[in-house]
Amino acid sequence: MMIRAAACLLACCLAACGAQEPRAGGFSTSVEAAPPAAPPRLGLALGGGAARGFAHVGVIKVLQSHGIEPDLVVGTSAGCMAGALYSAGYSGFDLQQMSFDLDRAAVADWSVFGNSLIKGDALHAFVDQAVKQVPMEKLKRRFACVAVKLRNGDAVLLDRGDVGDVVRASTAVPEVFAPMVIGGEPYVDGGLRAPVPIRQARAMGADLVIAVDVSSPPGALPDGRVATLKQTIAIMSMGLREYEAREADVMITPDLTGIGSTDFDDRMRAILAGERAAQAALPQIREKLAARGVVIGG
Repeated sequence: MMIRAAACLLACCLAACGAQEPRAGGFSTSVEAAPPAAPPRLGLALGGGAARGFAHVGVIKVLQSHGIEPDLVVGTSAGCMAGALYSAGYSGFDLQQMSFDLDRAAVADWSVFGNSLIKGDALHAFVDQAVKQVPMEKLKRRFACVAVKLRNGDAVLLDRGDVGDVVRASTAVPEVFAPMVIGGEPYVDGGLRAPVPIRQARAMGADLVIAVDVSSPPGALPDGRVATLKQTIAIMSMGLREYEAREADVMITPDLTGIGSTDFDDRMRAILAGERAAQAALPQIREKLAARGVVIGG
């Protein structure tokens, strides 16, 4: 009994001591817990590559299946097209089905007259219908595209307005698509200045950037005007890609050997290549996220 009474007395004394106010001029010993660190903002940078851009669908499928959802998406050219639909709320599997169902005639309206092979009106209409006329700033995921001002060559990040306009501007490969005029300013393919828009994703606030490069390396000696132009653009883009690649936390480069920028019939192969490359990159992605306190499932 005496031991229990002494224990009770000691407990009361300790409680009383802990409840005492600090003396004048003294310091409180209580320490407030630091607020938890905000999770890193994850950016997905989707590069240009025309038909090779179907690989983006495979990458998005794998990322989604492992619970990796970016806070923002930035696209160039073909990456702008894939990014727009993804940011509008379509899943990777939705995009795959859309890819299978896509008729080239639905996005390619050939130009009989003018300075381009394709007018681009069909692509514009396809995108606007797919996103249900929702403007860029009201998409379900923050999204932007890179396009280049034809007047002075400035790379511009377009993140507001009509989605069809923006996709048309970013995909306007010279000699293939007619330039897209927005606000009186003609724009051409964003890949001329940002083949993989990693720096643009950083500018939008991404702390971690997963980049996807689906560009075509220079190939055999080109034959014809358009082929020569494509080869020239590929050569110009090589240095830009190598420079920007250093800014990515994770670079995914699908093996698209044998798939050209106009090989739309090889879309399934491109999607599978994207899936394989994304699967191979998962350990690195998990490592980068874990270093920032984010753990994802297997």
